[in-house]
Amino acid sequence: MKKIHVYTSAACNYVPKARALVESIRRFHPDWIVHLALSDEIPAGLDLSNEVFDEIHPLDTLGIPNARGWAFCHTIVELSTAIKPFLLAQLLERDDCSAVIYLDPDTVLFSPLHDVMEAIGQSNIALTPHVTIPDTTLSGVMDNEIASLKHGTYNLGFLAVAATETGKHFAKWWSERLYYFCRAETHNGLFTDQRWIDLVPAFFEGVCILRTPRLNVAPWNMTNRTVTGRVPDQIMVDGEPLGFYHFTGFDSGDHRIMASKNAGQQEAVPALIRWYSTLIEELGKDPLSQVTWAFSSFDDGSLIPKPARLIYRERLDLQRVFPNPFATDGGGYKAWWESQGPHEYPGLFDEETVSEEMIRISRALTPGYQAGGTKPTLSSSHMRKHVGSALSNPLHGVKMAKHAWEILRTEGVAGIVRRVSK
Repeated sequence: MKKIHVYTSAACNYVPKARALVESIRRFHPDWIVHLALSDEIPAGLDLSNEVFDEIHPLDTLGIPNARGWAFCHTIVELSTAIKPFLLAQLLERDDCSAVIYLDPDTVLFSPLHDVMEAIGQSNIALTPHVTIPDTTLSGVMDNEIASLKHGTYNLGFLAVAATETGKHFAKWWSERLYYFCRAETHNGLFTDQRWIDLVPAFFEGVCILRTPRLNVAPWNMTNRTVTGRVPDQIMVDGEPLGFYHFTGFDSGDHRIMASKNAGQQEAVPALIRWYSTLIEELGKDPLSQVTWAFSSFDDGSLIPKPARLIYRERLDLQRVFPNPFATDGGGYKAWWESQGPHEYPGLFDEETVSEEMIRISRALTPGYQAGGTKPTLSSSHMRKHVGSALSNPLHGVKMAKHAWEILRTEGVAGIVRRVSK
């Protein structure tokens, strides 16, 4: 008999809070098979076999090429979203799978999702938009509609995909895109895994847009939805039973601020927030919440600066020289970053300029991590670009000359070739 497989994605330290989601799934859909895509490595001595999930899938089991080096290029949020299509693709290939549903770890079900199952039974892909009704105020347009244009039309706290050829094709396509471009870079038109889904209705047949107000309820769509009833069993949205609520941005406090602004005088909303706050406060007492993300530090225990991740992602030469960027024995990427980094990227080592400099560097959009790529060859277009910049701006030319001398001194001619290669 074909079954529904449902999964979420999180690092070890978020597992306790994700139990709230899993317990709500068990309550309304005990026949679903529940999975965790683990954006982490399980530390030695930590036993997750008794967790609430049916199966746990650590990063190294997801079939991702050069997974550890690839993980180095991501923040914890980027990595937790980047792995989603890889587990999706694996689950869709299972003989017993009829469909796969993804739910963010900070969502909770409040009633059965029969409408979702009906939709995916007749479609290949089901999505929920951030907003389904046009806002009527300028503040609503700016907060919600423009935010959708910036971050993506569809909220990827939910996704349902049927085990059809089209569904499998979609999972493969999404995996290929996120391997290179799962980045929180709105200046490049990217917002982790989400902006890519804007293309799905154009690329794939049988896409169902679920516009019911009861699904994926969150502060950004409360300007046009009315939440009433008693927490937690009798919550209604526009007269329909609440399907699932998305408590996104809860730890940072953003959720409360946005809900207070958009929900107006809806008394059920602060009651719902208080209920969830009490729930995760208790779950968060589990020592597992304190487990450090495996990819947060170099092998010597020192934290990896975010700019160091960016430069490694952008530099193919560094990827080839340091295939394991976490390693610190015998120098490694960390030693290069601390010795050579300040010379090549002084703006990344200044607190006042680091944010602006990271945007500047990342704005020159590249495929990023490409471990195992082709051997670099001299690129005439890159040479012309550098020479043209030097001729048009003498000060820039002097800076480039100093930069080139430093590279030549530390890395030789090969270092110059790598930087003007294609």
